[in-house]
Amino acid sequence: MGRIRGSLGMALLAGAVLVGTSACGGSASANASGVKATPQASSSSPAAASSAGASASASATPSAVATHPTGPPMLLNTIEPEDGSTVGVAMPISVVFSNPVASSARAGVEQAMKITTSVAVTGAWHWFSSTRVDWRPENYWPSGTKVTLSADLTNVADGNGRYGVHSYTHSFTIGADVETKVSAPGHSMSVYRNGTLVRTMPIDAGSPTFPSWDGTMAIIDKAPEVRMTSCSVQITCDPSNPNFYDITLPWDVQLTTSGTYVHYSTGDPVPGHSVGSHGCVHLSLSNAEWFYNYVEQGDPVTITGSPRGLAAGDNGYADFNLSWSQWLSASGTGSMTTTVS
Repeated sequence: MGRIRGSLGMALLAGAVLVGTSACGGSASANASGVKATPQASSSSPAAASSAGASASASATPSAVATHPTGPPMLLNTIEPEDGSTVGVAMPISVVFSNPVASSARAGVEQAMKITTSVAVTGAWHWFSSTRVDWRPENYWPSGTKVTLSADLTNVADGNGRYGVHSYTHSFTIGADVETKVSAPGHSMSVYRNGTLVRTMPIDAGSPTFPSWDGTMAIIDKAPEVRMTSCSVQITCDPSNPNFYDITLPWDVQLTTSGTYVHYSTGDPVPGHSVGSHGCVHLSLSNAEWFYNYVEQGDPVTITGSPRGLAAGDNGYADFNLSWSQWLSASGTGSMTTTVS
């Protein structure tokens, strides 16, 4: 599955697959450029253009006749989900550009990024910033849908003097409809598969001082072990502070780039009765391992009853925290139905 390598407000990782990840609470806000930071190639030469992630298929089209001034190329930093992956029903297509795209050029960029699916799906692009644009369905993806993004950006302008020099193709599949619902005040979490309850587990969510985010967050990634530090999420760097922590914990499922996880905590080994976390959702050791093995990137986790409010849409993949009208308000081309192929 795709790896999220954002660095904003995040701690170091110890012996796990994630890089630059943190834990629970804090005041760090989401940042569009922090969704996945794959090292990009030099932008001074079209031949050294970014591959838009480890699995992206990018092909230059030198035979195309340029109709614009020679200048630096418009490059993609990342595309998620990864090519060939299977993801959950709430996973957006998320494209991050290496340089800002002007508002005047966004409709043209959207038109160049065509989406074909095995069944018709209504959705739209939404610009979270000048560098990040996501496409999500109006409602969750139908399970089993096969999706292809064909981004023919050659000679497409970004409105700031750059022009595309590559085409990119990503294909992926939507897996089973696995949805998790967390009641913070009820200290419980229920997992459903295709509408049928699979398992209900006791949990502890955030405290009044460090509440969990509310709303729906598509799983970003998961790791069998993550080093959690209070300093990385701006809680405290003072070891004498009672809220200080620096600990490595197992079975970590990441919900936000600002550091929210579902995981096991040694400080709360028998959850279901308190509100002692710094914003994460705590499970028992056996339940945390089960949940880790059961869910995948893009599966929606919805937390209710927490006083913190909705996670921002670009705080990871919380795209469905925006209403459809809010989503369309930052789209260059508006609602569209995918081409069936």
